[in-house]
Formats: sequence, C-alpha cells, structure tokens
Amino acid sequence: MFNLMGGGLLCAASGLVLLIVATATDFWMQYRYSGNLSNQGLWRFCVGNKCHPHTITLAFWDATRAFMLLSILSSFAGIVLGLTIYSSSARSTRTRSAGITLLIAGLFALLGISVYTGVTVSFYGKRYAEWRFSWSYILGWIAVILTISAGVFHICAVPRNSSSDGSDVASG
Repeated sequence: MFNLMGGGLLCAASGLVLLIVATATDFWMQYRYSGNLSNQGLWRFCVGNKCHPHTITLAFWDATRAFMLLSILSSFAGIVLGLTIYSSSARSTRTRSAGITLLIAGLFALLGISVYTGVTVSFYGKRYAEWRFSWSYILGWIAVILTISAGVFHICAVPRNSSSDGSDVASG
C-alpha cells in the first residue's frame, strides 16, 4: 500500500512541477513571423527577444488558462491529501480522495491542452507555414501522464474491504 502511495506522490509532485513550468513559460508554440523566430505561451508572445502580453483575449486562451490553473490547484490538493495519509487513521478514505483529486487534476490538464491543440492546429496551423509545438506544451503532456498515473497509483493503493474478502471465502 505505501509503495503505491509513495510512487503516486512522486508522480504527483513531478507532475505538479511540470504543470507549473508548462503553464508559466512562453514556449507552447514556435513559429516564424516577419522572418523572426517567435514563440507564444498562455500569457504572452515573444517576437525576437521582445515579449508582449496577449492583447486580444480569445475564449480558447481563457479556457486553456483556466483548465491549467485548476489542474495545478487540484494537483496540489491531491498531494496534500496524499501526504496526510501517512499521519491519519482514515487512510483508505483519504487515499481514495487523493486518487480522485489527482485524476481530476489530470483531466483538467488534459482538457486545457486539448483545447489549445485543437485551436492551434485548426487556426494557427493554417496561418503560419512554419510552426511547431514547443517544450512547454510537451511538458504539459508529460504532466498529464504523471498526474493521471499518480491518481491511479493512489486508487490502487486503497486497501480492500476485509468484510468483502471474508464473504468471498465463506461463499466459495
């Protein structure tokens, strides 16, 4: 039980760090604009060495930002719940709650990155001839995998109910 929870906490902490880095950095997409290599993140875009905040707020920016921030908050809450398992008497309830919270965090990040992917491919992919997803975006996908894995580890660490194990033996 504790091995799975320890692995889950390690995945969750790594996923949280990657979620924060991916959300905060400006390298979700790189493209050529007026001959310069440019990049953009969720909060601003950079042309050459000058960065500017996004001046036009589009719904997909807001949706992606909101989902990523909700994912960070949920992941943090899942880690806190996971840490309280070691000092609490209600271990199975908290383990299950931590797992569900981390799965929700992974779902939020998955939704945010999926919204960004859909809009980027359909809109920016047609607008710029040379473009690609960059390292912040890739870190976001790795964080999704780590956070969902952390949730699965925690849910698998929930001990089975002893009364149901006894009834299976008695009936068999």
